[in-house]
Amino acid sequence: MAIKVLIAEDDEDIRDVLKRFLEVEGFEYKEVKDLFELRKKLSEEAFDVVLLDLMFPDGTAMEDLPYIKASHPETAIIVISARDKDIDRISGIELGADDYVTKPFNPREVIARIKAVLRRMGKGQKVLRFGRLEIYPEDYVVKYDGKNVELTAKEFEILRLLASSPNRIFTRQEIVEKIWKDEYTVDRVVDVHISSIRAKIGKDWIKTIRGIGYKFSTKGDSGV
Repeated sequence: MAIKVLIAEDDEDIRDVLKRFLEVEGFEYKEVKDLFELRKKLSEEAFDVVLLDLMFPDGTAMEDLPYIKASHPETAIIVISARDKDIDRISGIELGADDYVTKPFNPREVIARIKAVLRRMGKGQKVLRFGRLEIYPEDYVVKYDGKNVELTAKEFEILRLLASSPNRIFTRQEIVEKIWKDEYTVDRVVDVHISSIRAKIGKDWIKTIRGIGYKFSTKGDSGV
């Protein structure tokens, strides 16, 4: 299941930048531009992460932080604000924010903060271990020889899907349906993502079944 991010920001240019980088990582997102829309959207659906500006045309979100955290304890809150004084950061964290990024910001840093918060929030999860390869299903973390492997969200979801059912053959269309859930996504995109995964963890973990699709091999370390 893809990570769902809510962008709460009144500046359209900033929203557009964040959306581009979230798309690259394969995250799903929704956007709101004021407090009214923020409260409404949070009441309608659940999100894994909220990227929260503090200043909106209809008020400040600082007072909403405790409510959001209390009502949605499984949702990570990352404040992205021009308020860069130490007292603002401290207050934001004390009121419920999981992280605090000041403007102007590097979008890549925001993505890194999202991944870090998701890792911190993973508790008591099952770890898929295959020799030197470790996959943390809930944290979106992959390690090889104890070192983190940087995968995009979609790459991770494909690897998690295949590794959760070792030696089961998944067709390309099945992978598309389970990961993208989008009838307009072509099968070729799976091949591109598989190629990228292999480049990062080694080519022997995912086997190509000619004319059908792919399967995960538990003997990837041995090259069998």
